[in-house]
Amino acid sequence: MDAKSIRRTFLEFFQSKQHAIVPSAPLVIKNDPTLMFTNAGMNQFKDYFLGNKAAEDTRVADTQKCLRVSGKHNDLEEVGIDTYHHTMFEMLGNWSFGDYFKKEAIEWAWELLTEVYQLPKDRLYVTVFEGDDADGTEMDQEAKDIWKGLIAEERIILANKKDNFWEMGETGPCGPCSEIHIDLRNDEERAKEDGLALVNEDHPLVVEIWNLVFMQFNRKADGSLVSLPNKHIDTGMGFERLCMAIQKKESNYDTDVFQPMIQFLAAKSGKAYGENEKTDIAIRVISDHIRAISFAIADGQLPSNNKAGYVIRRILRRAVRYGYTFLEFNKPFMYELVDILSDQFEETFPEVISQRDFIKKVVMQEEQAFLRTLEKGLSILQKAMDGASDKTIAGKEAFTLYDTFGFPLDLTQLIASENGFTVDTAGFDAAMKEQKDRARAASASEKGDWIDVNDGDSVEFLGYDALESDASILRYREVTEKKKTIIQLVLDQTPFYAESGGQVGDKGTLVSGDETIAIFDTKKENDLIIHFANKLPSNPAAPVTAKVDATRRSLTENNHSATHLLHAALQEVLGDHVAQKGSLVNEKHLRFDFSHFQKVEAEEIEKIEKIVNQRIRQNIQLNEQRSVPIEEAKAMGATALFGEKYGDFVRVITFDSDYSVELCGGTHVPATGKIGLFKITAESSVAAGVRRIEAITADAAEEYVDEQITLLQEIKELLKAKDPKKAVADLVEAKAALSKEVETLRNKELQAVKNELASKAVAKDGFNFIAAKVSVANAQGLKQLAYDLKAVVENMFLILAADVDGKPQVAVMIDEELVKAKDLHAGKIVKELAKEIKGGGGGQPFFATAGGKDINGLDAVVAKAQELA
Repeated sequence: MDAKSIRRTFLEFFQSKQHAIVPSAPLVIKNDPTLMFTNAGMNQFKDYFLGNKAAEDTRVADTQKCLRVSGKHNDLEEVGIDTYHHTMFEMLGNWSFGDYFKKEAIEWAWELLTEVYQLPKDRLYVTVFEGDDADGTEMDQEAKDIWKGLIAEERIILANKKDNFWEMGETGPCGPCSEIHIDLRNDEERAKEDGLALVNEDHPLVVEIWNLVFMQFNRKADGSLVSLPNKHIDTGMGFERLCMAIQKKESNYDTDVFQPMIQFLAAKSGKAYGENEKTDIAIRVISDHIRAISFAIADGQLPSNNKAGYVIRRILRRAVRYGYTFLEFNKPFMYELVDILSDQFEETFPEVISQRDFIKKVVMQEEQAFLRTLEKGLSILQKAMDGASDKTIAGKEAFTLYDTFGFPLDLTQLIASENGFTVDTAGFDAAMKEQKDRARAASASEKGDWIDVNDGDSVEFLGYDALESDASILRYREVTEKKKTIIQLVLDQTPFYAESGGQVGDKGTLVSGDETIAIFDTKKENDLIIHFANKLPSNPAAPVTAKVDATRRSLTENNHSATHLLHAALQEVLGDHVAQKGSLVNEKHLRFDFSHFQKVEAEEIEKIEKIVNQRIRQNIQLNEQRSVPIEEAKAMGATALFGEKYGDFVRVITFDSDYSVELCGGTHVPATGKIGLFKITAESSVAAGVRRIEAITADAAEEYVDEQITLLQEIKELLKAKDPKKAVADLVEAKAALSKEVETLRNKELQAVKNELASKAVAKDGFNFIAAKVSVANAQGLKQLAYDLKAVVENMFLILAADVDGKPQVAVMIDEELVKAKDLHAGKIVKELAKEIKGGGGGQPFFATAGGKDINGLDAVVAKAQELA
């Protein structure tokens, strides 16, 4: 059975058990402060488990894209080394929200594995939670009794809390679980040792394939457990491991999930897979990592230097490094795998094939950039080895290579050992710990339990129609961040828009009697709207009036609607390939990121602005449609954003059905005329294949134009010219001529100094020595003087103490043959001399410079130079 059939069979099986089949959530998480990436199938259903909202379907099944490369669940270092860990993987799951429980979950899992997939029962083992005294939980007798009706009791293993009690996080829903393991060893190995002893012992062929979680408790902030009002089922089965078991392979990488990419890499590198451990690991790493990179980009997360983007960039660089070191790829190669990947997942995850060209270009440009960085890093590593006195590379230098250039420690160690060096790993570990401690301190957050105030579960958003409403506080909690405590509030109904889709959260007030509480932000946690305040009303149970800052909301709406007009204009001017890749909309300005692989030229900017302003002047009325079936919205041609999670019903925002139709949850102007004026203020590159436009609207745009007109008038008056453009051009031309004349005079002066110094060279023991105090206009002049002297003085040992435009500098130049003969190093000498000017510096063995603070020390530099000579 091939991988596609295995996946299809799973979904059809649970569909036959009355489960709704739902699409995978995006790999990158938008509204969950506890996670960067979707790392488990249950992430998109957290609100159901937390009781924040009721499930539309009480039984669902899916295949979920997951990424485990950061935080508590981090499999990165095992990937490629073993045969069953991955960065990106699929998790097949079935779910019950207050519907069926342990009996059905266990019996259906057994039915699917043994009767449908026909996995041999004598190779399967199951685990059951043994209980935990500290939590006061007992052994899961109910699950054990159900399993006893399906499998021999000796194949049921009692396991501890670490292995068989699943928790969402430090707090929240949790419960015991029952895992299904399979022994894939050959008969000879099985005869030698019972698989029972190898369960949960990290054996590569005795692996867990399915985890059945029985969500029945809630973990409180104080660590105690309380029973949930509704019991839930949350299961997760590793698709890649399931394929390995069904296809009777000994590695996930031997299945048809990975083999097309593995064989491509083997052919391209000319290194057969299965013959050399190091090249095999490299091929596995690359085959795994390209999946994580491609799906992340498809879901809207581009490689960058921040947060989730940094994680993706590091994964990509890790893969490139393996290809460079072990497969001898010194040109981009990973982007070619995207074609194989997109064809593989066309049925299941069409977002990759629909963005194939974009993903390939982003990956290729990232590869090119890192290959350049790799060469630079190798150069820095060489300098570190040149400067090491004891054949040891300092831990801090190794960490800089890791942190700045993406050099894993093992790569630095490999190159070092090839050159007879070792790496100070203790120093590296200390630098790593220091960075992690800083990051942990910066993100430290302590959340208290939610305290219920009034009855109610659902939260109604009223902000599309009202900026003020009566409300009741349902619950609140205290959150401490960086030693500051804030209050988070949940209302039963609210006009406050919570930050999402690029639009910032509303600010405003809560009025309770004579008391007014400032709301300084509104955010979403999953789908829960949370209001941020610095204090709690004195009587939180009392009714409140929620008031949004109307002026701020109005200005934000101008900018949000303008992004829709801008998006359509970009497609009209640049082409249909333009797709939104990110945005920020607040009361001050808008920022819009989009896919495009070259600079947007000035004339194109002008066209885009003109189109948007024409649409504004047309005063197009907003057509807002709520609760539109998703398929109907797509048929209307509505633009959906990659990486967003859409339900069965969506909101459609239209400004002229022939111009702009988008799926959007944000707030908008009633008609485009309200925007007033649109002005682009900047265009730039954000990442490979992504450009950014920044713009302003309404009053801000008018003020900007007025400032530019005033500035132009002031320039005209200053130049006393009717044609300021010509006047400025004349000034630039005159300045260039004067600069050339000054440079000529400086060169003449330098040549005179050079000739004078050359004539004063003193013959020493096999070399010509020059030490002098000089004045030059700039650092480049000092360097030029040193090189000019080198050209005319043989076997030169030169030390210059220079007054560079009022600042002290020292330059040391030594003939290369002299460096070798006398084992000299200009960088070390200049550091010693720089002490006289209270400075420091360094450089190469034959040339080095230093700067300082004390210009009065230049004479002492010359005197010390004489001593050194």
